[in-house]
Amino acid sequence: MIAQNLNKVRKNIPNDVLLVAVSKTKPIVFIEEAYNENQLHFGENKALEMKEKASVLAQDIKWHFIGHLQRNKVKYIASSVYLIHSIDSLRLLQEVNKQALKNNRTISCLLQFHIAKETTKFGFSLDEAILMLKEKSFLDLKNIKIVGVMGMATFSENEALVISEFEMLKSIFETLKEKAFKTANDFKEISMGMSNDYKLAIAHGATIVRVGSSIFGSRK
Repeated sequence: MIAQNLNKVRKNIPNDVLLVAVSKTKPIVFIEEAYNENQLHFGENKALEMKEKASVLAQDIKWHFIGHLQRNKVKYIASSVYLIHSIDSLRLLQEVNKQALKNNRTISCLLQFHIAKETTKFGFSLDEAILMLKEKSFLDLKNIKIVGVMGMATFSENEALVISEFEMLKSIFETLKEKAFKTANDFKEISMGMSNDYKLAIAHGATIVRVGSSIFGSRK
């Protein structure tokens, strides 16, 4: 079933958009089934769960951390994470940098922006991000690489609202590209869109979509 679901989703995704299969809370066997269909990118939102899965699954899997990340949990994912989607403060970036250094690697990160109407979502405002990117304490971080932005739209059936939030994130990306990352070829990712709205996200500029229930089934 997972193989069928995965291939159904893939038919909706252009070659230049990366599909992250959101495997949070899902058992190892589900991930293995998707992996056997050549799915290499998986998304987790709990640091210890990611660490555990990374220790037993194939080494070529690319692990994406997509949930709210607490600073004291960064150490658990620093050796295995491919991309952290949810950077929402300078202090978190500093901790990621510290743990990356300990693991002798550079960790790629996305800045998370608060684009939804829901107050429970985390993230920077554009002004906060621009200020941070100019600070010496940010410029001193040598073991992290900012490669783009991430946002979560309001969970809503109001399509116009969701589109406006995706357009806001695209606009934030373009502003940052112009003001802070003009010469950075790696700054190119816009992570937005989940099972319920990934097609809309792709239509409005997503380069990474995070799809879980459409592949693995609803969470129990």
